[in-house]
Amino acid sequence: MSIETGYRLADNSRQLRRLFDDRVRSLGLTGPQARLLLSLERAPGQNQAFYAERLEIEPITLTRIVDRLEDAGWVERQADPADRRARILHLTDKSRGIVTRLRTSVEALFEDMLQGFAPAERELFARMLDRIAANLVAARQPEAAHG
Repeated sequence: MSIETGYRLADNSRQLRRLFDDRVRSLGLTGPQARLLLSLERAPGQNQAFYAERLEIEPITLTRIVDRLEDAGWVERQADPADRRARILHLTDKSRGIVTRLRTSVEALFEDMLQGFAPAERELFARMLDRIAANLVAARQPEAAHG
């Protein structure tokens, strides 16, 4: 393995994000809007700071995205009982249709990405990605790296 592997991984990630953005545009969404809707489905009921961190965007940028999605009736903000300044985000009943279409689009995207991989290769790839993620989390923990 070499630094070239890192470049390939980063380039594949960039290409995947670009293709994702292109595909969700056909649903009338921007990439960040789609990522937020999918995050809300996967981890519902968190505050805006949680989603900003998860999407790696500034809180003010997330606020603008939420404003647009709220205006469309797809997201609602509720007061956070633990923090008066924070808002908890929820999908609305109206958003269920777009989220279903979005999930279908993403599943098709992954089918395209994994075209030609046998089921066993797909399972191995998923396990390898999980291990890479765990290694990256561990590398970010200073006490784990030096303990």
